[in-house]
Amino acid sequence: MNTKQRTVAVVGAYGHTGAFVVGELRRRGHIPLLVGRDPARLQAAARAHGGAETRVASLAGPDPSSLDRALAGAEAVINCAGPFADTALPVVDAALRARIPCLDVAAEQATVLETFEQRADQARDAGVVVAPAMAFYGGLGDLLADAAMGDWPDADDLTIAIALDSWQPTEGTRRTVRRNAGRHLVFTGNRLTAPTGPAPAYTWRFPGPLGDQQVTELSTADQVTVSRHLRVPEIRVCMTQAPLRDLSDPATPPPTAVDADGRSAQTFLVDVVAHRAGTRRRATASGRDIYAVTAPIVVEAAERILDGRARRTGVAAAAELFDAPDFLRALDPTHLSFTAPGLHHA
Repeated sequence: MNTKQRTVAVVGAYGHTGAFVVGELRRRGHIPLLVGRDPARLQAAARAHGGAETRVASLAGPDPSSLDRALAGAEAVINCAGPFADTALPVVDAALRARIPCLDVAAEQATVLETFEQRADQARDAGVVVAPAMAFYGGLGDLLADAAMGDWPDADDLTIAIALDSWQPTEGTRRTVRRNAGRHLVFTGNRLTAPTGPAPAYTWRFPGPLGDQQVTELSTADQVTVSRHLRVPEIRVCMTQAPLRDLSDPATPPPTAVDADGRSAQTFLVDVVAHRAGTRRRATASGRDIYAVTAPIVVEAAERILDGRARRTGVAAAAELFDAPDFLRALDPTHLSFTAPGLHHA
């Protein structure tokens, strides 16, 4: 769908994911405002994108005025600056003062939970959309979970199974992992709670050609986003074991671009299965580069919010804001492949 040109501030515009977001905004004909803490890196990012306005801002300092000045004239802000434990709430607060939508690409479970719990009243009262974790982790799983559930009012359990052929983490990802050690929760018995033992490992049957793969459960933003609006007492996230080994290995290199768009060769498949009364429903998405695919997810969401296509205001998960199948179909086939086969016997 064609939308009118928008001015969107990108906080952390010179980071790995931020660069993809700026590129996606420009590809769709919008005007990005590049915001960050480092003037030299901002200027380098502007040159890399053929010229763009840059604005220096202190993201987590005691004086919020630099963020207010950075967002002046923006119609929305997308926060790509991690660790989000430091930046998420300050950027949300600046957006609320400016009364513009705020989206972020946070993967940190604890940070996303804080945004829901600590800014819900302010965002609702301001009539502003705040969309945390509008990214590969959090947003994509949430949309697929809603698509898998379909017209079910509830389910017995839901699993988000992630298969990556490899994981070349950015330095930002590594900082996030270090920062969030020990802050992980699981969703069981209808609540988020601390895990009681080692993460379970088991076999998950992915759609072909992957088939049976060994997976390990992990905590992601998806447990937070899905549990905000779907009635499911057990929400699990698991991942194939090879990328988890990559992530824990300090020798694993960062992502390497292999095409003109800057994407790496890494591939993903996200397989969401819901069970209810002896039946199951499944929705899947596959594509390349978990960092790169975040850009069309968050920019598509920003466009829909700015065009008045969001279902509500306040702090909300992806599928609370948008019709999930319609959103996913908008990304297929340019950015990912989406399949929702429907109902099967368990």
